[in-house]
Amino acid sequence: MDDYTKLVKKNPEGMKSSIKLAIQLVTAIVVVGYLAINPPNAQYATSLIIPYMSKMFINLSVFYFAFAMLVIVGTSNATNLTDGLDGLASGCMVFTAITYGIFAYVAGNVNFADYLKIIYVPGAGEITVFMGALIGACMGFLWFNAYPAQVFMGDTSSLFLGGVIGTAALCVKQELLLPIAGGLFLVETLSVMLQMGYFKMTHGKRLFKMAPIHHHFELMGIPEPKVIVRFWIVGVVLMLISLASLKIR
Repeated sequence: MDDYTKLVKKNPEGMKSSIKLAIQLVTAIVVVGYLAINPPNAQYATSLIIPYMSKMFINLSVFYFAFAMLVIVGTSNATNLTDGLDGLASGCMVFTAITYGIFAYVAGNVNFADYLKIIYVPGAGEITVFMGALIGACMGFLWFNAYPAQVFMGDTSSLFLGGVIGTAALCVKQELLLPIAGGLFLVETLSVMLQMGYFKMTHGKRLFKMAPIHHHFELMGIPEPKVIVRFWIVGVVLMLISLASLKIR
């Protein structure tokens, strides 16, 4: 519907944002409802493990389900906001998916999970297969999406990819690692929120030249390819920092 509205109806706005958000909320309710009935690990169903700490948990009780919905919808929209330069979102998605693919593998192995002091999730190894497929799809897409792009992702794909990463974080019980593994997506979202808040508070002044922040760097005179590659480098560093949490506990 979004692509049809943009390409055939020639309406650059696409599907109404309210409809998109409604679909995301309904999807999040279905996913969170399923995980409530079939929790990844019943013992820690409503608990969050704190990264880099040895078996330290936060039990959110009933508030966990609202938090889980926020993770899915928030990650979905954060990825959508990042999709503004050729190859930026797809490249960053590869590094985040690698992180959760590895975490899914070790969480699904009872010996690895016990040794690394993370929550054991029976069957989580299957998520590694899905993450592998997602990585392969993103890399195949990136071949044609790299600057200058021949094909474009659009909201249809970016919202889905973000939702998948958010769901994977819930399924492997590594929700609090998401701001690190997906740090670039978080920064992009925060830049938009700060820009809007500052604009309203100062009656028209801007904190950044343009938001999301990748456009700010463009307007500073940094060529688009250099902005993209530098964001990828940051993505690799964040991936390594996230994977380091497996041993720093």
